[in-house]
Amino acid sequence: MPPIILAVIGLSLFFGFLNGMHDSRNVVATMVASRAYSPRAALGVTILAEFLGPFVFGSAVASAIGRGIADPAAITLPVILTALTAAVLWNLLTWKLKIPSSSSHALIGGIVGAATAGAGPQAVQTGGLLKILISLFASPIIGFVFGFAALKVVLALCADCAPGVNRFFKKSQIVTALALGLSHGGNDGQKTMGVVTLALVAGGYLKSFDVPLWVAALCAGALTLGTASGGWLLIRKPGGSFYKIRPVDGFSTQVTAALTVIAASLAGGPVSATQVINTAIMGVGAAERANKVRWGMAKDIIAAWILTIPAAALLAAGIYRLAIRFLP
Repeated sequence: MPPIILAVIGLSLFFGFLNGMHDSRNVVATMVASRAYSPRAALGVTILAEFLGPFVFGSAVASAIGRGIADPAAITLPVILTALTAAVLWNLLTWKLKIPSSSSHALIGGIVGAATAGAGPQAVQTGGLLKILISLFASPIIGFVFGFAALKVVLALCADCAPGVNRFFKKSQIVTALALGLSHGGNDGQKTMGVVTLALVAGGYLKSFDVPLWVAALCAGALTLGTASGGWLLIRKPGGSFYKIRPVDGFSTQVTAALTVIAASLAGGPVSATQVINTAIMGVGAAERANKVRWGMAKDIIAAWILTIPAAALLAAGIYRLAIRFLP
C-alpha cells in the first residue's frame, strides 16, 4: 500500500482511539456516579461490549458515513486524509480545553469541508447529509424525552416498592451497561470502519463498499483501547456535573441511551453517544425536579455541539488547501 493509504488507516485508528477516550467517561458515568459498580468494573464491562458492537450491528452506519455525505467520485485519498486530520485536531483541542464536543460531528464536518475544498460545494450530497444531520440532532432530543418518560414510568411502577428495590437498580445496570456499550461500539465504531473502507475503495483496493472483517476488527480494537485508556480523572464528570445520580437514575439513563443508539444503528443513522447519554441524564433529572438539573452547563454543551460541524468543516477546508500542494 502507498504511504497515503497507510496514513489514512493509521489516522483513522487514532481517531477511533480518541473517540473512545472522549466518550469513555460518558458511557460509564451513570454506572459509576450512582455507585452501582466501581470505575474499573464499569469500564471492564463497557470495553468488552464496545469491541463486540461493530460485529453485532453490521455496517449500515459505516455505509452512511462512507457514501451518504459526499459524492464518491469526489472522495479522494487527500480529501479523506485532510478530513480525518481536521477531526483529530478538533478532538484534541476540545479534549485539552475540556469542551464537551462530539467526535461524530467533527468527522462529518471534516468530510464536508474537505470534499467542498477539493471538488466544490456540489460534491456534498445534500439529501444524504440532511438525513445524517436529522439523525444527529434529533437523537439528543429523543434521549431527553425518553429519559424523562423512562423515569416517570419506573417511579410509577415502583411507587409501593420497599427501599430494597434500589438493589435491583444497582445490579441490573450490568445488563444496561452491556447494552449501552454494544450500542456505542456499534455506532461509533462503524464511523471509523466507514472511513477506512472508503479509503480502500478510493485507492482501488476494494471494488465496492463492503467492510472487510479485518477493518472491523482494527476499528473495534482502536475504539476499545481508547475507552480503556481514557477518562479516569473525568469519569464522573457528566453525571456529577448535572446532579447527584441515584441508582434509579442510572438505570433509566442507560436504558434510554442504549435503546436510542441501538435504534439509530439498525436504521443506519450516525448519532453522538455523548449527546444521547448527556441529554438522557438531563431528561431523567428533569422528570424528578426541573431545578435538579444544572441547566447552565447544558447550555454550554449545546453551544459546543452546534459549533463543532462548521468549525471542523472550516478547519478541514483550510488544511486541504495547504496539504494539496504536497500530497500526490
